[in-house]
Formats: sequence, C-alpha cells, structure tokens
Amino acid sequence: MRWVEFGIGMLVATAVAAGCSAPPPEPQAAPHRLQEVVQRGELRVCSTGDYRPFTYRDEAGAWSGIDIDVARDMAEELGVRATIVPTTWKTLLDDFAARCDIAVGGVSITLERAQRAFFSTSFGVDGKTPITRCEDVGRFHTLEQIDQPGVRAVVNPGGTNEKFARQALKRATIVEHPDNNTIFQQIIDGRADLMMTDASETRWQSRQHPELCPVHPEQPFTFAEKAYLLPQGDVAFQQWVNHYLTIARNDGTYQRFAAAWIG
Repeated sequence: MRWVEFGIGMLVATAVAAGCSAPPPEPQAAPHRLQEVVQRGELRVCSTGDYRPFTYRDEAGAWSGIDIDVARDMAEELGVRATIVPTTWKTLLDDFAARCDIAVGGVSITLERAQRAFFSTSFGVDGKTPITRCEDVGRFHTLEQIDQPGVRAVVNPGGTNEKFARQALKRATIVEHPDNNTIFQQIIDGRADLMMTDASETRWQSRQHPELCPVHPEQPFTFAEKAYLLPQGDVAFQQWVNHYLTIARNDGTYQRFAAAWIG
C-alpha cells in the first residue's frame, strides 16, 4: 500500500510540475526578403549601367533601360521606391550580397553565380557572338578565324564576355577596356578588331553604330539565358518575382518597356 501511495504521490508531483512550467516558445520564422522590402519601403536594385538595351547610366547619373523600367515597375507593385545601386561586372556578386535585393541588367545565368544566389525565371535566350566593323564580317565567322595572331579582341573585365574570350582565345590578343559604354568605339577607331558579347547587345549596338555589324547573332557560339539575380534560399521572394514576370510578359507590360529600346 505504501508503494501505491508513493506512486500516486509521484504522479501528482509530476503533473503539478508540468502544469507550472510554460511550454517552450515556438521558433519565429525569419522574415523573408519580400517582407523586408515592404517594411523598408525600398527595393534595392544592383545594376552595372553599361549594358544597353537592358541597363544604362548616363554621364549625369540618370538610369534607363528595359530592366531598369522592369525593376521600377516591380517596386511600384510592392508600393515602395526603387533605389538603383551601381555595381560592376567584376563586383556584381559581392555587391549584390551586401547591398541589394535584386540585380538586373542583362545578367546571364551561370553555374558560378548560381552557387551564391538564386535566379528568377528566364526571360530570354542569348549567347556570345562577334561584333566587328562591317567590312570585316567575313573574317570572323568562326572561333578558328578569330583566334589568330594579330587579331585583337576587346573585353570588359569581370563579366561573362571576358570569361568566354579568355577560354576561347589562346593566340589572339585580348585587349581590356574598363568602360562597357565606350568599348564599341574601340572597334570603330581601329584599336580592336572585334568584341564577343551577347547577341542581343550586338544587335542593339549595330543600330547605334552603322559602322559595326553583328556576326551570325542568330547562331551564337554559346547558349545563355537572361534572368534577375535574387537572394539565395529565399523561395518566397523568388516566387513573387517569377509571378510578376509571368504577368508582365503576358499582359504587355514587358513588351511596352522593351519597345522603347528594341522596337
């Protein structure tokens, strides 16, 4: 009987102790970037400003381009302001991680970038192809023709253009030019023979500079997709951006922004 009484006493004591101790608090989920942007009242947009028709920053500091218009429209949909943060192709990933919510401006999806960030759904297919003086188009149809001693290929440091050129060219001379806004003038002035860049850029630049012609932009040397750079691991923000792009590309919004640049 004493053991029964002892057992009952232990059960009562345990029940009382359990009732007195509060359950552990539920872990609070960290706010995702979409919530942060709305709470902050600001969408921070990294862009290089040197890759028309997607992004351009003029000498007075004014920003324009297809992707700049898209980013501003995203901000408006969220009820916040868009702040454009200047970056370079060489520092894009570091600047994005430290200072921005999204990066835009003709950003190509690469496996290297995908190690450190998410991408939005792709909104275009592109690839590297040459642009040269129109009288020289016949000289540079193949990589073998380009990769010859005496051929000068100009590159903007830090991006996929430079990476492709250094991988593909072993005998040609690679000439660095730090300003992608003026790099095509180097070809016109005879300081370089060609540049290999995305087909979309060769088409746009050839319309601005009648002296320059793209070489087989419909059949580039490489395959790449264009997308927006997003915070790694944040599925909620990625889904919102993807939903925005789906709607914008089907209700005419994206086409309206693009028409001002590419017709």
